[in-house]
Amino acid sequence: MIRFLLRRTVSTVLVLLAMSAVIYVVFFAAPHDPAVLVCGKGCDGARLAVVRHKLGTDLPVWEQYWQFLHGLVAGRSFDSGTDLTRCAAPCLGYSFQTDQPVLQMVTQRIPVDLSLTVGAMVIWLVLGVGTGLLSALRRGRLAERALTALTLAGMSTPVFLIGLMLVMLFCAYLQWMPFPSFVPFTDDPGQWAANLVLPWLSLALIMSAAYARMTRSSLLETLAEDHIRTNRAYGLSERRIVFGHALRGALVPVVTMLAIDVGQILGGAMLTESVFGFDGLGRLLVNSVNQIDLPVVVGVTLFAGFFIVIANAVADVLYALADPRVSVA
Repeated sequence: MIRFLLRRTVSTVLVLLAMSAVIYVVFFAAPHDPAVLVCGKGCDGARLAVVRHKLGTDLPVWEQYWQFLHGLVAGRSFDSGTDLTRCAAPCLGYSFQTDQPVLQMVTQRIPVDLSLTVGAMVIWLVLGVGTGLLSALRRGRLAERALTALTLAGMSTPVFLIGLMLVMLFCAYLQWMPFPSFVPFTDDPGQWAANLVLPWLSLALIMSAAYARMTRSSLLETLAEDHIRTNRAYGLSERRIVFGHALRGALVPVVTMLAIDVGQILGGAMLTESVFGFDGLGRLLVNSVNQIDLPVVVGVTLFAGFFIVIANAVADVLYALADPRVSVA
């Protein structure tokens, strides 16, 4: 386990370094100059040079990237021409547009995506795995065909459409719920959950369809394996075979899918945030790309990549718990 964790740590660092390098290359290949946007209309050459120096875009690409890496490890100083600002490690720099610390901008929005992910994940796992299990056990019957049709409809429906329909039904027509607005859990747990019910359902209804399909196909494949037929020959009950042997092996691909999905949503559920007006990492990334705000783009992308890598590492450990034949060594 220790060797596995060490390998994962090294691979995580290498992946994040590669991601940051690619972002820098793509950013400087773009035809737009962020200093022009920051300087505004009517900016003369002298003022533009001062802005470029403050942003650090007057330096060669490799030197800017090296300063970024140095800031992550040991912090860095920013010279605005009139004063010197010290950014402690891990320093992701300052936004070109708002002059706020990028690390602060990112950490302020993580609770939004974390809240969306945790609640929606519980719902989509219960709905998805339960529906897939029922569909596999009722194979060839009317219930299985109805569940298959529902899952196909769920997979083909965009999340923003479901979100808008839920808002129109429960907030506008029935008026059972106010329009969702994010309330921190530490402020009011009840309001936190009440405002997240519709976003959770919007995500969960879409995601559960894919999990139902995956669970059904994986369970049917597992039930056809030799050791399952052997258990039936020994006279074990179908209930014990399914829940004691087949389901654990069938959950391995579900865990893989879960790791990818959780990592991506933690990195920013852009459409869901936009529909419900939540200020999470997804909206921050989109706005930063539109404004060519390199420090924020790099910061959000690194956090998103970190979430995905960590989620996959946790999934590797869960494989061994779900299926004893799998080892993390």
